[in-house]
Amino acid sequence: MCGICGIVNLIESDPVDRMTIERMTDALAHRGPDDAGCFVKGQAGLGHRRLSIIDLSGGKQPMFNEDRSAAIVFNGEIYNHRDLAAVLTSAGHTFKTRSDTETILHAYEEYGDDCVHQFRGMFGFAIWDQRKRRLLLARDRLGVKPVYYYRNGRFLAFASEIKSLLEIPSIPREVDPEALDLYLSLRYVPGPQTMFKNIFRLQPGHILVADDHGVRTTKYWDIDYPDQEPRSPEYLLERFRELLDESVRLRLLAEVPLGVFLSGGLDSSAILATMSGVAGGERVKTFSVGYQASGPEEESANEFEYARLAAGTFASDHHEYRLNARNFAEFVPDLVRYLDEPLADPSCIPLYFISKLARQHITVVLSGEGADEILAGYGIYGRMLALDRIYGGFGAFGRLAPWIARLTPSEKLRHYVRMCGQPLKTRYQGVTRGFSAEGKLRLVGGNRMKQSDRRLREIFGGYFKTVEKASPLDQMLYVDAKVWLPDDLLIKADKMTMANGIELRVPFLDHKLVEFAATLPYASKVHGKGGKTLLRTAMRGVLPDAIIDRPKKGFPIPIGSWLRTSLRQFTRDYLLARDSACSRYVDRQETARLVAEHEQGGADRSQEIWTLLVFEFWHRHFIENHSGLAAAQRQRPLFEEQLAS
Repeated sequence: MCGICGIVNLIESDPVDRMTIERMTDALAHRGPDDAGCFVKGQAGLGHRRLSIIDLSGGKQPMFNEDRSAAIVFNGEIYNHRDLAAVLTSAGHTFKTRSDTETILHAYEEYGDDCVHQFRGMFGFAIWDQRKRRLLLARDRLGVKPVYYYRNGRFLAFASEIKSLLEIPSIPREVDPEALDLYLSLRYVPGPQTMFKNIFRLQPGHILVADDHGVRTTKYWDIDYPDQEPRSPEYLLERFRELLDESVRLRLLAEVPLGVFLSGGLDSSAILATMSGVAGGERVKTFSVGYQASGPEEESANEFEYARLAAGTFASDHHEYRLNARNFAEFVPDLVRYLDEPLADPSCIPLYFISKLARQHITVVLSGEGADEILAGYGIYGRMLALDRIYGGFGAFGRLAPWIARLTPSEKLRHYVRMCGQPLKTRYQGVTRGFSAEGKLRLVGGNRMKQSDRRLREIFGGYFKTVEKASPLDQMLYVDAKVWLPDDLLIKADKMTMANGIELRVPFLDHKLVEFAATLPYASKVHGKGGKTLLRTAMRGVLPDAIIDRPKKGFPIPIGSWLRTSLRQFTRDYLLARDSACSRYVDRQETARLVAEHEQGGADRSQEIWTLLVFEFWHRHFIENHSGLAAAQRQRPLFEEQLAS
């Protein structure tokens, strides 16, 4: 696991500045504390920071082919690299290391751009082909590893994190207004956009090529939902177990200690169970995070009971971290610095602290991300399908829904009544949201609302159209795999673990397992009120029933309680300050109303407040070129007095 960066000048006679590449590389030091390297020649420059996982003594990057005509920088892991290296050796290629990086380079020589089809793993890599004066930039199929880029008429720059790109003086720091509107709706910015104007994500399953013909991106992989073929439940169960076992086994490839993030939920417990079965009897190290309980909300958010149950079942070497409101608030400035762009998912913070704990014991960690998105684990899928039946069966009600919604006193109920009159492709915008339509209208006004609604329909409508022949459930799973999964879950997972120099691996997102899950019938995903039917069946008799049968809880965080109590003044000091960044973009009075309503218990506005707070700190740090950390330190004595009182 590493950090990569580079510049290719589109004018051949324009040389790359080595000091710029070195600054870009240094900005990624937290991703690769073990080694650093740069290559600069003519119009191209590459930088690399290394976290050593495989071939600890070799594998230094940038790495070159035999005649040094091609150079690569690589972030990720290729789990099938040994088998692929054997094939390439038979084809005449000579290997100097045991590194998977060299396997990618030789695969490029053998297969060209189609080399990406040979890889099973997670990756972001760049290959500079000196002979062809050509850059190949690639991102893995599901988007586990991030790749960002900026281009203008003179150069293309890329990096694992945006902060590396910002080391280039000519790249401006500007808010993209359209991205901000999308962020307010979703709590994250859907790719390829970022909150920075003209800085983009390379989309999952895509490559980018820059050469004499220009810069272009191409999709090389997608999730297909074929017509269902008759297969017995026994076959599906056996094949699922085989693929999950294989995926976990592949992800144990390392020359450093490994462990598991254990929430006590079904997904992470299933990873622990499978890992324990293939780890050869060695005790697995497990890590859980919870909260220092000072009230009922903190206590109810703790999942230690279930995590301990799973750990005890498999006799793991278990470790716990307890987070409090002070930890949470003091980390916010660092949070936005590590994330690069606002992502208002409060679970980022406990994920950071559990990663910090894990780094004291291990270098590689497995987790259960992705199971919900491939096996329909979220409750919203059932609710949306129920609304679909209302929409399809009561046409008259659908036409009257907007009018009925206006007469409904509850904002939440109005939201669902309004959705009854909309088709799925209009209604469904992922498993999470920021501001409701009503709340956003009050916050930003009608004209911006129309623009942002149109853009949301374009993004989600495009994905729905791609799989329009699939079932409604599979359509939603596809949308979440393309937007929510890479642009929220996997971004936060990568950034928070790499902030601590730890590599995260996600067995449920092995592309062969994902492709198999796409062929499953409805009953293998959803049965009754619960999702992930096949996973529950596979784990029955392996995991305790209390874990298998418990309702999905997500990653609970007592942020609502904290924003009313311990973090009340913290919120006011930053969000309602006269010079707040938010007041330049949204209605100040509406922000104050939201804060007051939450404090007084009139409604839970924690998600809206947190969305604005994260943007506030991000803007201070990146746009105003003013360190949010320094600002927090100046305020900290006051904040500590407030906590003490």
